[in-house]
Amino acid sequence: MVMVEGRSPPNGGNFNVVDFGAVGDGVTDDSEVSGKIIAPDRENFGSGTKFWLTFTSVNGLILSGDGDVDGYGSSWWGSCNKESDCFGRPPVLTFNSCNNLQVSGVSITNAPRNHISITNCATVTISNIKIITPDTTPNTDGIDIAQSTRIQIQHSDIQTGDDCIAINTGCSYINVTGVNCGPGHGISIGSLGENQSEGTVEEVHVVGCTFTGTQNAARIKTWQGGSGYARKISFEDITLHESMNPIFIDQYYCEGRGPCKNQTSAVAISDISFIGFTGTSATEAAVQLDCSESVGCTGILLDRINITASPNKKTEIYSTCINAHGTSSDSNLPAVPCLLP
Repeated sequence: MVMVEGRSPPNGGNFNVVDFGAVGDGVTDDSEVSGKIIAPDRENFGSGTKFWLTFTSVNGLILSGDGDVDGYGSSWWGSCNKESDCFGRPPVLTFNSCNNLQVSGVSITNAPRNHISITNCATVTISNIKIITPDTTPNTDGIDIAQSTRIQIQHSDIQTGDDCIAINTGCSYINVTGVNCGPGHGISIGSLGENQSEGTVEEVHVVGCTFTGTQNAARIKTWQGGSGYARKISFEDITLHESMNPIFIDQYYCEGRGPCKNQTSAVAISDISFIGFTGTSATEAAVQLDCSESVGCTGILLDRINITASPNKKTEIYSTCINAHGTSSDSNLPAVPCLLP
């Protein structure tokens, strides 16, 4: 068992895990995180270093324990005065081309940017983890997934300053179950199609999750001018506690670079289900289906929706639509009359 406690080595140096008990023989359990691992501050992180704890091309990795991995993000957050400043900050844990990966039990706090980044991985289970970072921190996604398949995220608590979970292009067969999200920006598909690129996401299923005080809850976001698809996606049995934008398809996303220009091509959105939403919305437009004027959304289903205004709100909530097609149950609250076959 590797057990490292204390701050990371100075000047961007490295620990040799062999010195802490790692064997690497494929038999010995040496993947437990115990105690607390703290990243170096920005000044001592190492010039040009883009990552902190990185695992590449490791098959069958099990990372577990009850320890805390602290990204010491407070030394980085103040430098992110504009969007371009944010991207030089390192994620805490990066898994690249890792298959049959398991992560469980650990806490990950104060990320400079993403807490967990998963890229080009297959068959991953993340369970019973905690992610905690102040809600004012910029671009601090909880779990960021790209170009990966067969990912399970289960029974975890995520509090962050950006998306609790971001599912990016090249992802398929992603299952999220029993996650408590908030504060944060919700669970997001995308963004997809930036700079006329192709984005593809399919078979994403979010079940039994709770959103508390989030900026969004269930969101799909794409850029105008892109191509590709987001399809076969479902959000089911969702609980809302004063969450803003509970149901939101946004095909006019442009990340503060507005006004967003309407273009003739767009990522095609189809076969999207929102089923069993209950709780309160902190915004009046509880259901927003803002689809591309040229491509539109098809196969949208809303059923068993019971979203009411937050107790301190005096106004009624409502739904909005742009070029969305599908079905909405008559009993849904708010009603979504703009959905037409």
